[in-house]
Amino acid sequence: MKFLVLIYRNAASQAVWESLADDEKREGLKAYEALDRDLEEAGEVVTSASLAPPETGKRVLVSEGQVVAGDGPFAEVKEQLAGFYVLDCASLERAVEWAARIPEAGLGLVEVRPTQDLSVFLP
Repeated sequence: MKFLVLIYRNAASQAVWESLADDEKREGLKAYEALDRDLEEAGEVVTSASLAPPETGKRVLVSEGQVVAGDGPFAEVKEQLAGFYVLDCASLERAVEWAARIPEAGLGLVEVRPTQDLSVFLP
């Protein structure tokens, strides 16, 4: 089964990150290096990525056949998506075990969701 592990940031977690010295940031990223290595060794990671801040993205709207890509407005939320993993695990419980190792899990900023197979609707 495939699972999407979503990692969020909020104003408080971003402020903590920005307050760290560069050497503290490098040290903090070692948890991700270890997680990435262990996921690779277990053969349970499909892909992962850190995302640039939301203001660097584009909001896409298709209206009357025209594509409009703008700088917002973005959804009004307290938390923004910061990164993700796509895992291929035997169970939701196993995916949760991996997600618990993400540093943001200590702040309640990690979500695990199973993917859906919609191929049953295709010819």
